[in-house]
Amino acid sequence: MGKLDGKVAIVTGAARGLGRAYARRLASLGAKIAVTDLNLRSYEEFEAEAKAMTGDSTVDEIIAGGGEAIGIEMNVTDENAVKAMVQTVMDAWGRIDILVCNAGGGRGRPIDTKASTLETPLLHLVTEMNYYGTVYCVNAVAPVMKAQRSGKIVTVGSIAGLGPSVDGGYAHYGAAKAAILHYTRYLAQDLGPFGINANCIAPGTITTGRIMATVVPGSANANRDRTEQIALRRLGSVDDCAKVVEFLTTDLSDYVSGQCIAIDGGMVRSA
Repeated sequence: MGKLDGKVAIVTGAARGLGRAYARRLASLGAKIAVTDLNLRSYEEFEAEAKAMTGDSTVDEIIAGGGEAIGIEMNVTDENAVKAMVQTVMDAWGRIDILVCNAGGGRGRPIDTKASTLETPLLHLVTEMNYYGTVYCVNAVAPVMKAQRSGKIVTVGSIAGLGPSVDGGYAHYGAAKAAILHYTRYLAQDLGPFGINANCIAPGTITTGRIMATVVPGSANANRDRTEQIALRRLGSVDDCAKVVEFLTTDLSDYVSGQCIAIDGGMVRSA
């Protein structure tokens, strides 16, 4: 018996990287998984992500492992598409127990996205992908969980939302993630009386294909050993984050709500 047998989970942005790890972890615990993404084969954009795949999609990987999953392509910035996705899940399985709002991420390079020189289109895109997308997903799922009087919601922030970079770069992303964190605190107060937990995770430097190919090379510390800033002296893995998502979506966290867990190996910021 798995801890999540009989449960239904939605994981957004689950075609690759961290979202894929969350979906696979929850499936291994017995949950039925709705894998959503803009493109269910988005792993093809990054060589490292493509090499990690053991099937044509996250859905195929879960099914091959004996789990149950469906794939839905949609954009979390499209509120109507989000509502349609939730209805599809309800039509398939009749309940929703877990929502992991993973879809989002950054665009542009840290050195090109300083706080005082943000380009308007990029600001809107990243804010909508992260903050608006999170709110749209919660709004669509909350009525179902309220009716059930149970549910676990995990939002995804970032260490960039807990403190600024030393050069003020990636400000659009950090500000959006900070908004998600504070929104989650409000969410916990709103949904707690219905037996629903809402918590946020804040990953540090995690070695996904996208992060290693696009974010790390364009940061202020690109030529520095980043592990020097981490107490555990290593970068994080997707499994490091998936383990915390497991905690926040099972009975282990039944009395935890409104919290943010940094998954950063004890990272400190310094000039």
